[in-house]
Amino acid sequence: MIWNSKSECMNPEALRSLQFARLKNLVERVYTNVPFYRAKLDEAGVSPTDIKSLDDLAKLPFTTKDDLRTTYPYGLLAVPQCEIVEIHMSSGTTGTPVIDAYTQRDMDDWCEGMARTLSGAGATRNDTIQNAYGYGLFTGGLGAHYGAQRIGATIIPVSSGNTEKQLVLMRDFKSTLVTCTPSYMLYMAERAHEMGIDPASLGLRAGCFGAEPWSENMRREIEKAWNIKAYDIYGLTEITGPGVAFECAEQDGMHMNEDLWYPEIIDPETGKVLPDGKKGELVITTITKEGTPLIRYRTRDITLIMKGQCGCGRTTRKIHRLFGRTDDLLVIRGVNIFPSQIEHALMDIPQVEPNYLIIVDRSEKTHLDNVELHVEVNPEAFSDETKDMETLRNLIEATMKSKLGISLKVKLVEPKSIERSTGKAKRVIDKRQL
Repeated sequence: MIWNSKSECMNPEALRSLQFARLKNLVERVYTNVPFYRAKLDEAGVSPTDIKSLDDLAKLPFTTKDDLRTTYPYGLLAVPQCEIVEIHMSSGTTGTPVIDAYTQRDMDDWCEGMARTLSGAGATRNDTIQNAYGYGLFTGGLGAHYGAQRIGATIIPVSSGNTEKQLVLMRDFKSTLVTCTPSYMLYMAERAHEMGIDPASLGLRAGCFGAEPWSENMRREIEKAWNIKAYDIYGLTEITGPGVAFECAEQDGMHMNEDLWYPEIIDPETGKVLPDGKKGELVITTITKEGTPLIRYRTRDITLIMKGQCGCGRTTRKIHRLFGRTDDLLVIRGVNIFPSQIEHALMDIPQVEPNYLIIVDRSEKTHLDNVELHVEVNPEAFSDETKDMETLRNLIEATMKSKLGISLKVKLVEPKSIERSTGKAKRVIDKRQL
């Protein structure tokens, strides 16, 4: 099903004309209303009058996550604060959040993007959608919720966790489509078997999965366990949340909602724009955003813009499933974690050294990510007393839970036992087969 054939099946030339008009308007708005961007464009020697075609987008400077942190909370606001109707945010490496502020127009665009996303998975107003993404400041839960409402489907806002209840609700309300992280979907299948329930008997038809890396092998496992079609979706808080790109029934790349969010692929080292079909870093410009618009935002996600038309009939370009990232971001159970966040938290604990190792693996049984944090105890605090070490370990685990919002298993190790490096320290060993 195509939700909005006028926009999703637009003639490519007409689409480029629309994109250019929206880009030009965006540059004029941020230059006038956002001092941060006015200074950035002036520094780059670019003015709104220099934007005479879509190709001129390459003249504009990039925006990075550091820019979003340094302008927190309202430094990128392009409208009066009274026009903001909703705010979402994600964490940053230093503890400074990254926010996205939405006008009513922005909310409408977000709903539109998610309506297209769910429709790409075949959802209609006749479906019952069970939403197991987390609600709150995280964009996943409410993004899926708003999209389901837009298409007129029945939404069950169960949020994440409480697995037994999830399965009971699927059975009782005959849910036909589910939205959650892929690893949680596999865990629910395991829990269903433990409860004597065959997941395939519950009647689900499809699922939209995102918020963490997952592979084709995991897709096949999910589809086999639940007898459904598993669809990949893409989004990020900085841009708007989920709904930026999505798979259709072809399950061969994700359609960019490029009338709302314009994609580029660049060489991450040089910043040079790459042609379609070349792998590089995804850069997105929010060409319709009013609240906190972004010009050429560097997502750090590695992908490519796919060549050729799609068999579904949509004419919007597709991006390949993500190959990885250009930075050291870890996505653990849908939570973004940088090693520097862990280091920052450890510095508040005097008994430990700033030497650590993060080991990430994925449980074969639950399909959930497990994180083990190896931490060096300083010589003065290191003790042979089990009680002392247990107290310190509990303190570190509680600190990580409080500051990062995720449970880490901590292993205390002897002073100077973690390998040193004369170059960049190796802080992460990721054993997941993503």
